[in-house]
Amino acid sequence: MVIKVFVATSSGSTAIKKKQQEVVGFLEANKIDFQQMDIAGDEDNRKWMRENVPGEKKPQNGIPLPPQIFNEERYCGDFESFFSAKEENIIYSFLGLAPPPGTKETEKSEVTDEAESHTEDKADEGAHEEAQSAQSPSEDQQESKEEHAASGQEKGEEQQEEGEGEEAVKEQEES
Repeated sequence: MVIKVFVATSSGSTAIKKKQQEVVGFLEANKIDFQQMDIAGDEDNRKWMRENVPGEKKPQNGIPLPPQIFNEERYCGDFESFFSAKEENIIYSFLGLAPPPGTKETEKSEVTDEAESHTEDKADEGAHEEAQSAQSPSEDQQESKEEHAASGQEKGEEQQEEGEGEEAVKEQEES
């Protein structure tokens, strides 16, 4: 399977040039095999690209701008689709390729599989924890009770000391 990136090598638009370079640079950096198909110098490439971009993906004027990305004959998307897939780490599925081992996309699919298989276990653990917390107070609640009790004892001791001090003053006044 060959990825085809339709580009305009002699585009006057700097925005289009930057988008094309970003796609090509990313594919080169990740060692993904691709072919650049020039639509500026080859009328057949331009015609093929325009005919094979799906209608819902074409702009209002009906002429799709480069870069447009295909996997053989299958349309993958334009720059915006490519950029979104890259940001979400799903570029290989976007391109219709199997992700190489050790990539984030491979890890993501493995994590998803694991999460689905352990969903019931976690639900059971959660129900068990809820039952336990309903039976006994949480650590925070226990600490709060202890702090409240301690402050109550301190207040009682302070009041007792104040009372003793008042009694001593009264005794001194009487003598």
